[in-house]
Amino acid sequence: MNRRQLSVSLYLNYLVHGIGLIILAQNMQALSQHWQTPIATVSYVVSGVGIGRLLAYFIFGSLSDRYGRKIFVNIGMLSYLIFFVGMAFVTNIQVAYGLAILAGVANSALDSGTYTTFIEMGGNQGSANVLLKAFMSIGEFVLPLLIVTLSAKQLWFGWSFMLPTAILLLNFWLLNRQTFPAKNQAGSQAAQAAEKLAKPRRWLATIGLAGYGYTSMALMILYTQWISLFVTKEMGYHQVLAHLLLSLYSIGSITGVVVIFLLLRFGLAEKQLLIPMNLTSLVALLVVCNTNWAWLSMIASFVFGFSAAGGVLQVGVNLLIKLYPHIKGLVTGLYFTFGSVASFTIPLITGWLSKRSIGAAMQFDLAIAVAGLALVMMTVLALGPSRSLAHERQQINQIDQQIVKLLNQRFETVTTIGELKQASNLPVLDAKREAIVLGRVAKQSRQAAHTPYLQAIYQAIMANSRAYQAQQPTTSDQAGQPTSEEELSND
Repeated sequence: MNRRQLSVSLYLNYLVHGIGLIILAQNMQALSQHWQTPIATVSYVVSGVGIGRLLAYFIFGSLSDRYGRKIFVNIGMLSYLIFFVGMAFVTNIQVAYGLAILAGVANSALDSGTYTTFIEMGGNQGSANVLLKAFMSIGEFVLPLLIVTLSAKQLWFGWSFMLPTAILLLNFWLLNRQTFPAKNQAGSQAAQAAEKLAKPRRWLATIGLAGYGYTSMALMILYTQWISLFVTKEMGYHQVLAHLLLSLYSIGSITGVVVIFLLLRFGLAEKQLLIPMNLTSLVALLVVCNTNWAWLSMIASFVFGFSAAGGVLQVGVNLLIKLYPHIKGLVTGLYFTFGSVASFTIPLITGWLSKRSIGAAMQFDLAIAVAGLALVMMTVLALGPSRSLAHERQQINQIDQQIVKLLNQRFETVTTIGELKQASNLPVLDAKREAIVLGRVAKQSRQAAHTPYLQAIYQAIMANSRAYQAQQPTTSDQAGQPTSEEELSND
């Protein structure tokens, strides 16, 4: 298995997926003319994507555990291929709605096969899942530029559908030359951590993470849907500034992905990110909802994008997968099913709230942020103390610092012992002392399994002590006496 080539193919799929997420909304006017229907009808077709996700996530996740990841990545690619080609030419609204549902199915299939594959590659691949969000953002950035160019040059809108089609065709060939890792293999560390967690605590963490699958998605959907209207209607900001806030949110999101990717790559545990990121997003959202200072709103919007949309959704699914290493696909499907429920319900709830005021919709986003923070706090408490690689290495560094300090003291004492023995005309080498020292090590060892290794370490320490003492100029050297030395008794 060539991990790098497989990773490139998986990431290319998510560049296409980023395009697929917004391509209908970005082409609303062109599709309205093409179908000869009102824009409201195009919006109705867009809702089919959410239906497709809701129908497929849990099923595909479960089936990928049985039949493997590669088949579902291929299903996702083929489904998107049919969607892009079909939408460029179809004129029947019912068929278009079916294609939109197929796009949701494609999303579900890709997630079921991709997130699990990265974890099963081994190593610190949780960070690779976070990077998927970056490729989605690239797709979301490139498509509007392409559509503006096509419109300015009065070219066929369908070319925006042909670009992802071409990428998919190329990637279909690239991906199917690769070998996927074995499904549902559990790394010993992940399996041991999952087994050690008590069943009630695991269930509590599962509930917290599943709920977070809903709140994290809801938080992003609600913000992007209502922030522009909120700041223009409620805060009196100019429309240009309102759109700038959304752009800053997107820049913050991409920045957050890079930062979280690097933190995970350097060994920080996913669990350590959840509370700080969600607390930060809550504070940033409070600022956005309650300040009339444009500069502060701009900073808060960037920070909110960084903390709420910078890959923390992927951090949550990584944690859930590690809790159930033998059914990765099933729990991935469960997590994203809750996210799909948010995609379906949040527009309905906020649409109803907006009839009262736009402010009421944003206040609901604050309530979602509070709920998300509560859920991750519950999850972190249930999972217990952190055992990240970075944390454990830091512990080793601190212990090593103490050991080196004590060894320095030991070598100094060794020199003093040699001098005292010479002054008293005592023999330097006491053959029985090494056995006494090793016996004391065995007695003081807390775990029997460690004892032979501790004794071997002490034998090396004493051998190096003798070598060190041999280098020191002493009276015994001048008299031709042996320079070997042993530790002074504690008697």
